[in-house]
Amino acid sequence: MRKSAISILIIGLALIQGLAEVAAAGPPAVPLSRGQTVYVPAYSHIYHGNREAKINLTVTLSLRNTSLDKTIEFYVVDYYNGDGGLVRSYLKEPLLLKPLSAVRYVIKESDLAGGSGASFLVKWRAKSQVNTPLIQAVMIGTEAAQGISFSSQGQVIEEGSE
Repeated sequence: MRKSAISILIIGLALIQGLAEVAAAGPPAVPLSRGQTVYVPAYSHIYHGNREAKINLTVTLSLRNTSLDKTIEFYVVDYYNGDGGLVRSYLKEPLLLKPLSAVRYVIKESDLAGGSGASFLVKWRAKSQVNTPLIQAVMIGTEAAQGISFSSQGQVIEEGSE
């Protein structure tokens, strides 16, 4: 009985120490950067059912500056198909996005060029360290009386800017 009480005490002390270390570390740091290349999965259509019937989707790429006080520059917004081929470049010149502002690019439901493996490649930069932007794709489709919607989050594939 005495050995089990000591074991419980040791485990309790270890838990308290672990919790103290977590508390001392504080909240997770806000990610800051001066630029990134971001990959964003998108789907111009998806499949359903045993016969793999297609549901066409409208895709909205959303770029959001999450900085409270700094402007960021987007200099590449490209749309690729599932084979990795460039379908469309959206920027002819860099786009400055003010603090807390957003811009969107829409792929129409009837535009199937991207396919089910479509993606965007987005490059951005800033003059100083800023909160990283929120970059997402939102897909929505309706067919008959049914609808589907979902989103995908951009993933950083390279830190820094050219």
